[in-house]
Amino acid sequence: MGHDIQPPGKSPGEAPSNLPERVSGDEPLLAARVHRPSDLMRLLIGILAIGVVLAIAAFAHGTTSGLEQDINKGAGGAPDVFVKIAGLVSSIAVLLVPVAFAIERLIKRDGLRIADGVLAAVLAHGVTLATDLWVANSAPGTIQDALTQPQSGGGLTDPVHNYLAPVIAYMTAVGMARRPRWRVVLWMVLLLDAFTMLVAGYTTALSIILTVLIGWTVAYGTLYAVGSPNVRPTGQTLLAGLRRVGFRPVTALRAEGVPDAADSGDRGRRYIVTLEEGSPLDVTVVDREQQAHGFFYRAWRRITLRTITTRRSIVSLRQALEQEALLAYAAIAAGANAPKLIATSELGPDAVMLVYEHLGGRSLDSLDDEEITDDLVRSAWRQVKALQSRRIAHRRLAGDAILVDRSGKVILTDLRGGEIAAGDLVLRMDIAQLLTTLGLRVGAERAVAAAVEVLGPDAIADCLPLLQPIALSRSTRAELRRLARERSKREREAVLAASEAARQARAEARAQANLATDRKVAREEKQADKKAEKRALDEALDEAREEDLLAQIRHQVLKIRPQAPVEPVRLERIKPRTLVSLIAGAVAAYFLLSQIARTPLSTVSEADWRWVAAAVVFSALSYVAAAMSLLGFVPERVGFWRTVVAQVAGSFVKIVAPAAVGGVALNTRFLQRAGVRPGLAVASVGASQLFQLGVHILLLLSFGYLTGTEKSQSFTPSRTVIAGLLTVAVLVLVVTAIPFMRKFVSTRLRSLFAGVVPRMLDVLQRPMKLVTGIGGMLLLTGAFVFCLDASIRAFGHGDVSVSYASVAVVFLAGNALGSAAPTPGGVGAVEGALTFGLVAVGLPLEVATPAVLLYRLLTLWLPVLPGWLCFNWLSKREAL
Repeated sequence: MGHDIQPPGKSPGEAPSNLPERVSGDEPLLAARVHRPSDLMRLLIGILAIGVVLAIAAFAHGTTSGLEQDINKGAGGAPDVFVKIAGLVSSIAVLLVPVAFAIERLIKRDGLRIADGVLAAVLAHGVTLATDLWVANSAPGTIQDALTQPQSGGGLTDPVHNYLAPVIAYMTAVGMARRPRWRVVLWMVLLLDAFTMLVAGYTTALSIILTVLIGWTVAYGTLYAVGSPNVRPTGQTLLAGLRRVGFRPVTALRAEGVPDAADSGDRGRRYIVTLEEGSPLDVTVVDREQQAHGFFYRAWRRITLRTITTRRSIVSLRQALEQEALLAYAAIAAGANAPKLIATSELGPDAVMLVYEHLGGRSLDSLDDEEITDDLVRSAWRQVKALQSRRIAHRRLAGDAILVDRSGKVILTDLRGGEIAAGDLVLRMDIAQLLTTLGLRVGAERAVAAAVEVLGPDAIADCLPLLQPIALSRSTRAELRRLARERSKREREAVLAASEAARQARAEARAQANLATDRKVAREEKQADKKAEKRALDEALDEAREEDLLAQIRHQVLKIRPQAPVEPVRLERIKPRTLVSLIAGAVAAYFLLSQIARTPLSTVSEADWRWVAAAVVFSALSYVAAAMSLLGFVPERVGFWRTVVAQVAGSFVKIVAPAAVGGVALNTRFLQRAGVRPGLAVASVGASQLFQLGVHILLLLSFGYLTGTEKSQSFTPSRTVIAGLLTVAVLVLVVTAIPFMRKFVSTRLRSLFAGVVPRMLDVLQRPMKLVTGIGGMLLLTGAFVFCLDASIRAFGHGDVSVSYASVAVVFLAGNALGSAAPTPGGVGAVEGALTFGLVAVGLPLEVATPAVLLYRLLTLWLPVLPGWLCFNWLSKREAL
């Protein structure tokens, strides 16, 4: 097919010993198809647009009806002959244009695109049929009226046009819209066809819009699922492009693998090219697929971070080419050592190349520690000083962007993400990034000393507010997290070793001393041993505790400039957890308001207040049960009633944090303040959570089984229970079969229940503690179930026929959803699950809705004020 490009021979100034494999002329290692993030983004936009159209059809029926009347009135004056001719021409053209384009593609041997288009058309036809059935049988009347027109012979028009959506899907999938002439023809045909259908009264404006959106969305969904043909330039194309700009290439070799897609995905593929005459060249090829790597990560950063901290978005290859060329020339003009750009060129419509003089050398990451001298570190800072003297920001001073040649000269590469005329904040971010990069290799002291020597103490002191993980590159943050895990592991091992040593010392002391017969003396000695052990563990933890790199850098800078600002600059526009909570909270608020709106005030006034009072009692009993379930897994002595107060305080914490997070954090903190060592406090709470999870699952299965047998003579479960168990089993299999999901779940469980097994061995030595813990869990579940049942009976007026087993199943399922929901206290998710579950077991909606609202009022909202008072009371007494 194409000739092979053999690996180049070694030339002076280069270090080819560690270069990867050769690249052939047609580069066969490239994937035949790629999944473009842009296709996924268009798919999501299309789904959102379809939802908006249906919402308009459902809630703005008056507006759509007025729009249709205006269209019909304006088109009513069109001559009938013109309308008939236009209809005939458009109906023929809609079929002929795709066929003509298919013939043109087949002539050019591009049959894969035609196959993609046919697949998209078939899927679009299936989606339109499903949409028609849904609108005809299940959709609200307003949507049906907005998408259909009555026919003169009776019946309604099709809500979505079964022939037009497949055509649009086909045209989009084969890429007709990217060719100007075909695009003009396509839009003329579509507009003509839409006009004739509207004038003839066969459709509505929203129906046309929905048809176009379905075809467009299905096309991009198909392209993302099966992948688009890979348009990356081949090795042969690269050589041809070099020849067009006046070079005579002989061989080429890939200089590196694919870069980190998330952190620097638009850096391109790099080649070392040897010429017939002259020095080798470094060639960077950037194509649309390479540029799209990390798109969603960059989009997320732009949403969550302030605009000034994020890189400018490159929307086209032409802009990427021009920005890198500008930065290359600007860096050299500033006096920095940077690759010299020789030539640029396009490689077809989907790629560009940048040709640099060859720079032999190795990156900072590939150097050994002893090779990184103080002169080399100072040289790196001098390059940054040269850039900053002309207000040029690099934006990615990681280890692989700093090149060191054989003479020891430092060269800054990867300038594409940089900025000219950069602001002070961005320039200080560069200093913070390089401090961290060099600190990872040579330590904080050497990195800061070299920076102060080159840039001066004031410049380094000014960057301290930017010395935070969010301001660093993704690869640097990953390295800091790895070091933090290793540091935590060393601290944990030191504490365990100290604990074992203290235990052995106590055993030896008891063996040498005479056993005291007085119980009071024995108790005092035991308490003294515990205090000594705690003191030894605290000392071991203090000795083993290590500062992270960023803290070490801050301390080194503060030694030179004690008055330097250390308060971090707020770089995040909004935290990810806050964003998720806001979205989930908005959905929950909408759900709650809709529930309250459907509940008449007369229903509240007619409630049976005796059952309301019983629900209040059961709600209060739940805090006593929660204290028992916690203390049952704490061998140390902790005050019971103070623990009850802590559980009430948890009602306040639960409303400002997700339910599964706030309670765990508060109980852990409470136990630590009560004298339990941090590691043991975490293990006690983890053991309680683990047992509570097991009890929850067993109760759910048991009550679900009883629910299926209560109305039958045989003791067999219902089909619903069997279907639910099978669904759970399938979900477990899916999670365990997908590697990244399995790793995510196992990591979370391991971190949550770390140290639980040794703690459980301590608890098992005291059976009464275990009985207290498990009894508290059963009592806790019973209190909530009876509270929900009392709430139901308060509005049921004696006509409630729901069994306790059914109420227990509904509560357990709703509680599980509430723990998984990202909203504080599971707001929205719990209400929806409980209401749906009660209706599913036979309770009328007009009873289920107020009952659930009363239950949530007693267990979530009313305890907030007492919880706040208890939280402050415990905080003042340093119990939290």
